[in-house]
Amino acid sequence: MADISAAAVKSLRDKTGLPMMKCKEALQTTGGDEQAAIDWLRKDNIKIQESRIGRETSFGRMGLYTDWERGVGALVELLCESAPVAGNAEFIAVANDLARQLALGKGASTADDLLEQSSPSKSGQTLKDQMLDLANRIREVFKVGRIVRINGTCGGYVHHAGKTHGVLVEVSGGNPEAAKDVCMHIAAMHPLVLSKEDLEPAAIDKEREILSEGARKEGKPENIIAKMVEGRLRNFFAERVLLEQPFVKDDKKTVGKFAQDVGMKVLRYIHWELGK
Repeated sequence: MADISAAAVKSLRDKTGLPMMKCKEALQTTGGDEQAAIDWLRKDNIKIQESRIGRETSFGRMGLYTDWERGVGALVELLCESAPVAGNAEFIAVANDLARQLALGKGASTADDLLEQSSPSKSGQTLKDQMLDLANRIREVFKVGRIVRINGTCGGYVHHAGKTHGVLVEVSGGNPEAAKDVCMHIAAMHPLVLSKEDLEPAAIDKEREILSEGARKEGKPENIIAKMVEGRLRNFFAERVLLEQPFVKDDKKTVGKFAQDVGMKVLRYIHWELGK
């Protein structure tokens, strides 16, 4: 067995952040070769992570990246086991690197595809290496959940510093601030669809029938019930439809009117709640 100095162990620990005894084991196994020891630790880390796969990951962070000028945006869900880790600066950096690479790289259809790509902040490492190295030091399971890229002009917003909700909105016209404001509205108000046309016609018909019957029970004459029902349907739409909701920053206008006023058309949106 190789005679490993304390200085060599400390050097490896400084580079990997792993416990001294683990670093010493790696150096002894590789005959004191530091680079080989780093490779050994990474392989050992993969085995450790595989043994932890069944552990629950109910906390995490939304990684977000948007570039208005390039016309691209990406959202990535990175999960972990505990709330303190979700607030760890390095964990946040991994989530943001995942989103940045997804937005500006070659694209990815799955989390595994994305993890095999180069890290934008860690030279010589893949995103998988970056994530596993941190997971091994923190001793928790990390898992990449949902990923999405929009190839179009986007605004974005993550609620509660990315710990609960993430929103991307694709728009035409407008400006980044207005697009972000719409994202913030979505995170707060949880619309179900973008426009009235996206609702199921049967659901609207059923609500119209319920409102009509209610008006009859109130003793309203048939000749005004139809107008009353159409007026009351506005509340139905305001609960479900983004463009019909009162805008959170100015409830005297709808989101649709706000967008119109700034010369912006909302094309689609993605709203994720962490882990759901």
